[in-house]
Amino acid sequence: MSRIIQIQNDFTSGELDPKLRARTDIAQYKSGLTTAKNISIQPQGGAKRRDGTRFVSALDAGAADAVRMVAFEFSITDSYMLVFTPGKMYVFKNQALVTNINGSGNDFLAVAALTSSIIPTMNWVQSADTVIVVHEDLAPLKIVRGATDSSWTASTITFSFVPKYAYTLAVTAGSSFNTGVPHDHLEPSGTSGNITLTAKHSGSDANIFTAGAAADVYVGQYINVTPFGRLRIVRKVSDAKLECFAEVPLFDTSDIDDADWELEEGYENVWSSSRGYPRSVTFHEGRLYFGGTKSRPSTIFGSRVSDFFNFDPGEALDDAAVEATLDTGTFNAVVDMYSGRHLQVFTTGGEFYVPQSLDDPITPSNLIVKAQTAFGIKAGIRVQNVDGSTLFIQRQGKALQEFVFSDSVQAYTSSKISLLSSHLLKTPGEMAVRVATSTDEGDRLMIVNDDDGSIACYTLLRSQNVIAPTEWTTDGTFINIGVDVDDIYVIAKRTVNSVTVYYVEVFDADVFLDCAKTGTAAASVTMPHLEAEQVQIIRDGIVEPAQTVAASPSTVTFAVAATASFQVGLNFTPTIKTLPCEPNLSSGSLRGFKKRIFEINAELFETQAMSINAKEIAFRNFGAGILDDDVKEYTGIKTLNGVLGYGYDGQLTITQSVPLKMTVLGVEYKVSAGQ
Repeated sequence: MSRIIQIQNDFTSGELDPKLRARTDIAQYKSGLTTAKNISIQPQGGAKRRDGTRFVSALDAGAADAVRMVAFEFSITDSYMLVFTPGKMYVFKNQALVTNINGSGNDFLAVAALTSSIIPTMNWVQSADTVIVVHEDLAPLKIVRGATDSSWTASTITFSFVPKYAYTLAVTAGSSFNTGVPHDHLEPSGTSGNITLTAKHSGSDANIFTAGAAADVYVGQYINVTPFGRLRIVRKVSDAKLECFAEVPLFDTSDIDDADWELEEGYENVWSSSRGYPRSVTFHEGRLYFGGTKSRPSTIFGSRVSDFFNFDPGEALDDAAVEATLDTGTFNAVVDMYSGRHLQVFTTGGEFYVPQSLDDPITPSNLIVKAQTAFGIKAGIRVQNVDGSTLFIQRQGKALQEFVFSDSVQAYTSSKISLLSSHLLKTPGEMAVRVATSTDEGDRLMIVNDDDGSIACYTLLRSQNVIAPTEWTTDGTFINIGVDVDDIYVIAKRTVNSVTVYYVEVFDADVFLDCAKTGTAAASVTMPHLEAEQVQIIRDGIVEPAQTVAASPSTVTFAVAATASFQVGLNFTPTIKTLPCEPNLSSGSLRGFKKRIFEINAELFETQAMSINAKEIAFRNFGAGILDDDVKEYTGIKTLNGVLGYGYDGQLTITQSVPLKMTVLGVEYKVSAGQ
């Protein structure tokens, strides 16, 4: 019989894919876990009970159809979480619902255009007091914060100029144009730039441009001149005059005979109710960019510089609007864009960027879009940036990809962040990032799975090669997630008193329960949002017996009145399960041998409750009145002997029977192995 010591100093590889059980040769095996449920991995390597959630507000039943959260940072002191359900927008500030929007008596802003079919795949971008919302079936919408927290408006954007495209091109020769009005030539006022064309007949103005007098149907159409000249119509001056821009200059200012010009028409707005609207939007270096309409799925459009709602190409000067179409052999519908070192463009078929030097802005003359990788992105899940890398969900929803610029090759590369944990990506529906606020945590990338309502949470600290995935679950399901500066909001779907409800909740590091209410000194608390449900009580750091919330007034009364603090909510269980014990021995491995763990040493930090392999660890000293005091936080090594049973794996399962603090920094366990 062999006796070995198994040591795991950290858990920075998180939960590994079950298909990696045989890969004892990779470095991640030594820091990985079989199960990492309802825990957070710290960048130093420890595994900590995840934060609980505080109840904030209930949503109406319409959230069952669709719900989305949009972070809105108005100023250093004012930030909001906007929650969209069909036809409504709720506003949350400082983890509380903003009421009486616009003095209407309603605690929401009515936004009829945002329907259940639009909300799940809408995209957005914020600038100052305005959020711009886009969707292929939605005329671009702007939501504006007014003078106060409760002052908000939503309206369709009015554009000064919408890009045009030749959808139904038709050409009419000048000699046969509007034959109902006599005419014989056009007189140009110049040869280049903005010029005026005047139709003439026998020395007088000829009112041949009478069609579309109420609506300038000529704007955006072209007049071609033989032998030189291509003129884009900018404005209808009168029935006899058109203002044009010479994209190809005229040879001279001589009269243009009716036999030498033609009207090229059929150019329509590239976004409209008939042609569809943009799918994606971002700001980049002073321009507003739209991308991917129904009719032009592979085209991006940039506004004039500092004139965000004006897409007029003008005279093609450096500050004019820009446009580019992805030139590839495959279908690439633009579904998202990101403004980073470059303008990054993400499509259903691949990843692109707009190259530019640090000193050269994007202009009509230098705009090109270069293909980089060909993974494709899942529509409806916005890309996120973490530490200089842009992360996206691959189009099949089975991989988390990283898109990052390599200075050595001067190009973007993409790798699978989720390669070792793809089992945690089931049906991704939303993704959000919370940037680390201290050295005690890494950046958190959180992905909500639509099928089972779990959250795949990645702790990321790329400088230390920390990629630590874990799984978060709750009593119910998570259906959406968003981050307002430091606050992580979730929409939770729960069954309460046999009724399906949708709650806005916020993760809180000081809360150990879900859907909880917290307070200070009190003898009881009302919990109508959890009526008929069993709740756990933590009073002054002491875990009281669970109670079932009674019917109205839904009061939970504590066994002893709280003097300092309380929290009441739904319990959840953290679970840490090590990988099978597989030491590298000179004589081979222990795979296939029965094993027994006979001693465990767990390195803990500020821990109050824990069990290992179903055996409780003592954190109290026996004495009079020990149950009347809270459990003191313990930092150090806890030793457990006499663990019973043989098995082939030699694994530790660490969990809790009561909701208190738990952080495991590492474990050492002694294993005997034999036949």
